[in-house]
Amino acid sequence: MKKRKLFNPKGDDTIEKRSIIQGNTTGLFNLNEVKYPWANPMYQVMIGNFWVPEKVSGLGDDAIMYKKLTPAERRAYKGVISFLTFLDSIQTVNLPNFSDYITSPEVNLLLAIQSYQEAIHSQSYTTILETVVDAKERKEIYYFWRDDKVLLDRNKYIGNIYQKFIDQPNEKNFFAALVGNYLLEGLYFYNGFAFFDTLVYASKMIATGRMISYIRRDELTHVTLFANIVKEIKKEFPKMFDEKKLRQMFQTAVKQEIKWTEHIIGNKVSGISNKSTEQYTKWLANDRIVRLGLAPLFPEVTKNPYKHLEILADNNSERTNFFESTVVNYTQSSSLKGSWDF
Repeated sequence: MKKRKLFNPKGDDTIEKRSIIQGNTTGLFNLNEVKYPWANPMYQVMIGNFWVPEKVSGLGDDAIMYKKLTPAERRAYKGVISFLTFLDSIQTVNLPNFSDYITSPEVNLLLAIQSYQEAIHSQSYTTILETVVDAKERKEIYYFWRDDKVLLDRNKYIGNIYQKFIDQPNEKNFFAALVGNYLLEGLYFYNGFAFFDTLVYASKMIATGRMISYIRRDELTHVTLFANIVKEIKKEFPKMFDEKKLRQMFQTAVKQEIKWTEHIIGNKVSGISNKSTEQYTKWLANDRIVRLGLAPLFPEVTKNPYKHLEILADNNSERTNFFESTVVNYTQSSSLKGSWDF
């Protein structure tokens, strides 16, 4: 594969010549004409979602509540934040590697916004830890993935996929990295989000849950962005699209997500069980793969066990049909929006 040129006077950015990758781009952001109709409404949503962690109030109350959590809840709180911190950190650094090969300026713009949002998420976890957790515990949390074998194996899996593409940027590795990104954004975060929502449902760690709601709202746009990129690859470069590889990666991700969640949360936190973890992970995997126009992995799983938590992610009863690329509404960071339906 070839990287897009930064400066290319002989490039051709006309819609007829434009492609998601391997196009002859000029390097100019001409956003008056876009090839991909989903890009402009997504830009509006992503910009409208602007927020900063310093404006989220109530973390001081969470610091008091944290000491009242059960030992299992505290362990899960620390482990989940460690994992989410790693995910957003690696995303912040790696997204420009994707953008180097994307030759649609409107999609490059969305990736730039996503990079900024991932950095905000990383700062959010830092803000939570600095406010809620004692200083002596912070280093343990940041580097929990080094000492915990289950988490280290998970991080190695996604990290090695990204690194392989960086070291050998061919079509096969690019496609695997795209799918890895889609899985990270669409599957790896969400049992962690469910844990925080479960605490809030029990009137615990309210401010942390509010921060997570903002992060999840951003992540929904990231899921949609990469779903659309993968679908455009399938349409424009069908030989690159490897459904067998994609389904294998989904299967691996589901197994890892279930194993990790059972390891860090298990049956020890009220409202979450190994059964609900398995059902939710498989339900979510079905949702994500169907969004790509493919058959579900687990057709026997049709229900979301955490449906009762939807109200926590949908304060305004507003809906944004991200995956159909039709924006119904979007909101500034003074209010939350989203849905467990995704």
